Amino acid sequence: MYILGLSCFYHDSAICLLKDGIPVAAVDEQSFTRKKHDSSFPVQAIRWALKREGIDFSAIEAVAFYEKPLVKFERILKSHVANFPKSFTQFVKGMPSWFNTKLRLDKLLVKEFGYKGPICYGDHHRSHAASCFYASGWEKSSILTVDGVGEWSTATWGLGEGSKIHLHKEIRFPHSLGLLYSAFTYYLGFKVNSGEYKVMGLAPYGEPKYVDRIKQLIDIREDGSFRLNMKHFCFDYGMRMYLPSFEEVMGQPTRPMNSGELPLFYKDVARSLQEVVNEVMCKLATTIVQETGETKLCMAGGVALNCVANGQIIRNTPVTELFVQPAAGDNGGAMGAALWLWHEVLNKERSWRMNTPYLGPEYSDEFIESTLKKYNAVYTKLSREELLNQTTDLLKDSLVVGWYQGRQEWGPRALGHRSILGDPRHPEMREIINMKIKMREGFRPFAPSVIEEDSQKYFDLKQKSPYMLLVAPVQDEVQNGETPLPSITHVDGSARVQTVNSDQEPLYYELLQTFKKKTGCSVLINTSMNVRGEPIVNTPEDAYRCFMRTEMDGVVLGSFLLHKKDQPAIDLKSAQEEFGLD
Repeated sequence: MYILGLSCFYHDSAICLLKDGIPVAAVDEQSFTRKKHDSSFPVQAIRWALKREGIDFSAIEAVAFYEKPLVKFERILKSHVANFPKSFTQFVKGMPSWFNTKLRLDKLLVKEFGYKGPICYGDHHRSHAASCFYASGWEKSSILTVDGVGEWSTATWGLGEGSKIHLHKEIRFPHSLGLLYSAFTYYLGFKVNSGEYKVMGLAPYGEPKYVDRIKQLIDIREDGSFRLNMKHFCFDYGMRMYLPSFEEVMGQPTRPMNSGELPLFYKDVARSLQEVVNEVMCKLATTIVQETGETKLCMAGGVALNCVANGQIIRNTPVTELFVQPAAGDNGGAMGAALWLWHEVLNKERSWRMNTPYLGPEYSDEFIESTLKKYNAVYTKLSREELLNQTTDLLKDSLVVGWYQGRQEWGPRALGHRSILGDPRHPEMREIINMKIKMREGFRPFAPSVIEEDSQKYFDLKQKSPYMLLVAPVQDEVQNGETPLPSITHVDGSARVQTVNSDQEPLYYELLQTFKKKTGCSVLINTSMNVRGEPIVNTPEDAYRCFMRTEMDGVVLGSFLLHKKDQPAIDLKSAQEEFGLD
């Protein structure tokens, strides 16, 4: 039995295909369109999933959508009416998208795929809850979801037990931790819905000097619930996130978008914001554990991608184990909606837990080689042992290597299948990758991958972190020892850790083991294979273009190793036109 889960029309459009209750395919539409955070109806992602399973849409018995559009539409209309005439501009600009797409899912499914079967609309935050609880594999746990806004909820919490989810409390719009964070993302000069990671990376460069100012904008209660001071915000009716009084409270004007310059004041604001987020999330987690009696906690929603706050929850609350689904944002709602339909609507028992994030497209060695031949690339096909040894030799010689293997990762993090790797011991490797390859802001840190059984040697980490969603301190003896890891140690002595075991990803695990054997170090820099402003690479064409557009020294595509110095000069645009490449 096939069920298709969908999340689309807002940002990070995605699909998840269940086969007898087990996810067999999950991917964002942006992987195919190459448009970052693409929100469009995920036609290409659906077609890929059907093709991979060898079925057509007639095999789909039900479609699950991750939220209730009519309820969301009701909330938006009520906000417009309550704030009229101030809301008139937002109303005029926003309504066409509702009538053209957001309220027409049934018609789009008929138009694109001839589908006239059942469509089940789940609740936004229940989809988030389902995406983490059912993926955790735990029989019973506390659940917390926090994001910008769904229909009316901006945070929910409760208990997952067996095949059922009970969300018994919520915080409602317009009071939203996610929207507060987005407002500050804009205030700090970054783009909303894509620059939040930058704010998190910037925070350790500042001091928490302005927590009191931010608390004039949000009232945090002892149980972690909160209310925004709405006299400073206008996101519920205007075309901006906040009013001029917001800037008056903070004491400085909004930093211009992409201005380049980052005065210390804005770094201090970023740090102060992170402290506020940490406080809210830790108080909520503590309250939930006290209410449910369950010390295991599952989390989802966009705020659950704040891995700094996640690390604080593990270290400073009664939570003993934390599970965050790798696609914790709205894209993960596609998986949650499908799992909700399977378990709560169809009353099916659980038979799956997430043990791999690799649910996206993959390409055979034959397909990769045909791509390389089209580009007249110079490459060598290697055995598994040769591949591991030669890649390790490049890395220990302080060269930067792309690593492209198997199925694409589900979620925003590269986890050893669409990665750029480097030696974390090299004091300048972070700057090399940042400036010459990623082409992004120099303050943004790089994450380490570490052999799971060695993780506590390097990091103060109390649990596994397979999806790179926990920040942990780098051990003092590493930072001050003979072999520090400067290129993965952030300015505050922390790192966003990915632990790797042989069950999760055997080849990447073996690469880490080979690097350890040759260097004594169990850690590699792992960052996503893409340049600034582009999604993570999907096809071999994407990977080769990324390789040739940057100063990567080498790239491994499947069984093939390519050295930059050996490659012929290439006009990428002409090659794309000649071979019909996207």
